[in-house]
Amino acid sequence: MTPRRWVEYTAAILAGNAIYFLVLYPDFPASLQHQPWRFDLGLAIDFLCCVVVYGVIRLGVAQARRMNEGR
Repeated sequence: MTPRRWVEYTAAILAGNAIYFLVLYPDFPASLQHQPWRFDLGLAIDFLCCVVVYGVIRLGVAQARRMNEGR
């Protein structure tokens, strides 16, 4: 595990949580809102947001490497 990978994980978690709690959470019905200290559908959606952001980060890194190799 490299420090760069830890930075990517941390950025994905922070950005994913920001998307969930600042953008999605206020408009969700109570059944989709995460309740602290519970495993619920809101937690699954929050996790999915973090995974999607991490995927975008990894795709961006891969694209940047391909562009730099072509120089």
